[in-house]
Amino acid sequence: MAGQTDNRAPYAKIAAHYTELIASGRLEPGTLLPSIKNLAEEWKVSTATAEKALRKLRNDGLVRGIHGIGTEVLDRPAPMSSGSQRQDRGRQTGSSWGAGERSDSHQAAVVAAPADVAQALDIQPGADVIRRSRVYRDRHGIVAHSTSWIPARYGKLIPQLATGERLTGGTSLQLITEATGHPISHRIDTASARLLTPEDAQLLELDPGHLPAEPVVVMTARFVDSEGSIVEYGVDLGGPGRTWRTESEVSP
Repeated sequence: MAGQTDNRAPYAKIAAHYTELIASGRLEPGTLLPSIKNLAEEWKVSTATAEKALRKLRNDGLVRGIHGIGTEVLDRPAPMSSGSQRQDRGRQTGSSWGAGERSDSHQAAVVAAPADVAQALDIQPGADVIRRSRVYRDRHGIVAHSTSWIPARYGKLIPQLATGERLTGGTSLQLITEATGHPISHRIDTASARLLTPEDAQLLELDPGHLPAEPVVVMTARFVDSEGSIVEYGVDLGGPGRTWRTESEVSP
């Protein structure tokens, strides 16, 4: 986003640049990346930094090293993101999209809260709740179907939450924080896997009669504000073949 400072380490900037090129299809499978020496010269960094950038791309499963030849782009679906990761991305860049992603099929409505959603939001089953959903895609197909469940009281403060258009002015959590003055203080994440149901197949645009045998990843996230109120409950259903990956720095 314009006006924001990129505070990432140099190796991470290089890796992010090539991640975007690979995810968007501008670097096709089989393409060789520049050598460590050429990367270092192009980005004006040390060879150690350039090598670290390539190592990150290898660890992310986007490329492979071929002895005597170089670093080759692989052809495989990128991992899905959890709701928390999308929140972090939205706060940093203004967009919840990952590299090479787009979203469509945006829908929103005020509905009666299913039992599991009511429990997650600490409201009564059947109480009004805003359901916002969208599909994330990349060049391999559906990355995930994502649903955000938001207590209906926030719709009175922010009417656009209950409309089917993409939100303007920030993510749902950013808009709620601005309207209430209560920032998100913590979140509770879960990760699980399950075999696809016919209902899941419909969300992922699959033929219910020919469901994949392998389980799919299901990510949930509950977001709690500084007053202890549960602001949003997100459920991300991964597309077949999608994995979930997280990364953190480890201090020596």
